[in-house]
Amino acid sequence: MAHGAIIVGAGPVGLMLAGELSLGGADVVVYDKLPAPSGESRGLGFTSRTAEVFDQRGLLEGLGDIRWGKQGHFGGVRIDFSLLEESHFGVMGLAQSVTEDMLGAWVAELGVEVRRGHELTGFTETEDGVVACFEGPDGPVEATAAYLVGCDGGKSTVRRLAGIAFPGDEATRGLYLADVVGADLRMRPIGERIPGGGMVLSVTLEPGVDRIVIHEPGVRPHHGEGELTFAELADAWQRMTGEDIHHADASWMCALTNASGLAEQYRKGRILLAGDAAHDHAPLGAQGVSVGLQDAANLGWKLAAVLRGQAPEALLDTYHSERHPIGEKLMVDVQAASLLYLSGEEMEPLRAVMRELVQLPEAARHLAGRVSGLHIRYDVGATGHPLLGVRLAPYRALERGDGSRVKVAELLHPARGVLIVTDGDETVAKTAVGWADRVDVVTGTWADQDADNTLDAVLVRPDGHVVWTAPDGGDLRQALTRWFGPAAA
Repeated sequence: MAHGAIIVGAGPVGLMLAGELSLGGADVVVYDKLPAPSGESRGLGFTSRTAEVFDQRGLLEGLGDIRWGKQGHFGGVRIDFSLLEESHFGVMGLAQSVTEDMLGAWVAELGVEVRRGHELTGFTETEDGVVACFEGPDGPVEATAAYLVGCDGGKSTVRRLAGIAFPGDEATRGLYLADVVGADLRMRPIGERIPGGGMVLSVTLEPGVDRIVIHEPGVRPHHGEGELTFAELADAWQRMTGEDIHHADASWMCALTNASGLAEQYRKGRILLAGDAAHDHAPLGAQGVSVGLQDAANLGWKLAAVLRGQAPEALLDTYHSERHPIGEKLMVDVQAASLLYLSGEEMEPLRAVMRELVQLPEAARHLAGRVSGLHIRYDVGATGHPLLGVRLAPYRALERGDGSRVKVAELLHPARGVLIVTDGDETVAKTAVGWADRVDVVTGTWADQDADNTLDAVLVRPDGHVVWTAPDGGDLRQALTRWFGPAAA
């Protein structure tokens, strides 16, 4: 049976994309080469914008009692987020496996099939689809879909087979990551610099379990996954901190490098890339998984609209044009933060200058926005209002005619477009009648008192970004057609 989309990779990004596609009415199936989730957790939490993305789908509560960060930093230089206009704090200390489990339960509830133990061996792109070949537990398997999406990590098979270039930097540093059981280490939540250019980090995940990260100067990035021994890890920790953890054990550990790469194309015909398959780098501040989940939120509703036949295929080109620049900024940010974070005393003069700069509100706001993802602005083809292209804060509340209140995030739960009308202008709502099958019209008044209450109406995409406003937003019918396809007959 032909599917709308095949996703390769059942990590957080692949699962998020599968859920987005399913909510959008697309038929999707996920393949993963592992027989079961690995349980590994390179990332520990996610940025504030990614938390908003989850909130927009009603998923945040499924993560249980989450812990919000109490301090922000860029490359170890602390930023006082508490002085900024809105919260830039992300979720910290949350194992990636917990996020993956939550997303797995979500897509199962949506009826998405995840076929594990199937490794992609090749694919053929045809005029109207893609035929993908997998080696499964019972032998070779073929599957057909209109589109194939690679969410299969930094060593993406999809990317390699598609012939998409992945330029980047070779490894120059080695890092160790591990979840250590029985060490009872003190907290070093944003890392602790060691004289000579080293860095160690330790975060308590649960009683008796600590996540540690070790960067030791002179350690060559020669290890592959699975080659690191606990004795080697414990030796490095003792050299760096003087603390002996040889009596403990590791539930999971790996050796990584700071090698990086950015795909030249996020879309090549019927092949698309998201997450680490599109941008891979050293683990730093959960930036990779956060940007990957936002890739999925950007791509999912667009691909679903194309598969439903309601939007032209050209809408998919905006996925690359919007997200590739974010990938470029990610590469720069990670490299800059790594130099600040992991270099030795020779970097201290620059750190001192950075510490002075972040005392300036504008500099702190700029860096905080890069770290949190809250300042992302897309080119939506219209200018005039400061909200155009940025996200509409999901915590903003609307008071409806019956006296009830609803948050913007709640309005986005179905993954549809939302036209919010707050000045009672019926002509605005009537203009959107032709898009009623994909855009919800909501009327009311803004419940929060701030400068944006001058906003009479706003059109929001399913990913939460604003594409039209009244006043100063251009032509509403034009915006509806560009982002949601032609009106229904």
